[in-house]
Amino acid sequence: MKRRLQEMQSKSAEKADEKKKVFWKPSVGKQTIRIVPNKYNKKNPFTELYFYYGIGNNTMLSPTNWGERDPIAEFAKELRKTSDKENWRLARKLDPKVRIFAPVIVRGEEDQGVRLWQFGKETYTDFLNLADNEDVGDFTDVATGRDIILTTVGPEVTGTPYNKTSIMPRTKETPISEEKSYVKNVLENQPNPIESFRKYSFDEMKQALQSWLTPEEDEEAVAPAPEKPATNYATKSAPVKVNKAEKFDSLFEEETEHDSNDLPF
Repeated sequence: MKRRLQEMQSKSAEKADEKKKVFWKPSVGKQTIRIVPNKYNKKNPFTELYFYYGIGNNTMLSPTNWGERDPIAEFAKELRKTSDKENWRLARKLDPKVRIFAPVIVRGEEDQGVRLWQFGKETYTDFLNLADNEDVGDFTDVATGRDIILTTVGPEVTGTPYNKTSIMPRTKETPISEEKSYVKNVLENQPNPIESFRKYSFDEMKQALQSWLTPEEDEEAVAPAPEKPATNYATKSAPVKVNKAEKFDSLFEEETEHDSNDLPF
């Protein structure tokens, strides 16, 4: 058992190391980074991805990131077609959350190459405002861009469980590096945000949603039998079994010509 525990701890450490090679986040204090041109989108250094948190055991990327059907989004859409306030509240809970990823090199850690820094809407808005500032220009430019100073404060300052990071561009324009080979490596070797997460299938996400909606083990709901008629000779009707899984699955059936008015999608 001790050996098995050591093997599990070793695998866990390996996964953590691999994650650190791909992702980076600022620590409390000041750090300087450079956002580099995005290998996968020449026009925009930032990548927006939509995630589901808390549905199932793992964080899941929405299939809409690939332009595919999303069972959770479809279910939320159906909830919004009703006038029930509880359905609308549930639909809001089911909305995916956007996270933004930027390819960065960290000054003082250039040897670790490009990593992905992920952040939320507030920091994203700060960067968009910075990009719109003509006095700053293109801060990602290879030769005449600007390093970004990050100042991060912890929960004791924010009053929340989370850190908060503010951004400030350096006044001086500088190249990514004076070494052409390093610049070439930075531009060619970058982790792809969307490929850094597992892609769940439609059925896997539908199952995760169903389990989240009904955390108890799926049981067959038994509809009450019709009341027994007053006549003495009538026999009691057998209970009608309604399978929850089948009822839930029916929400995601493909639309056909004949039943397009009956199905929700």
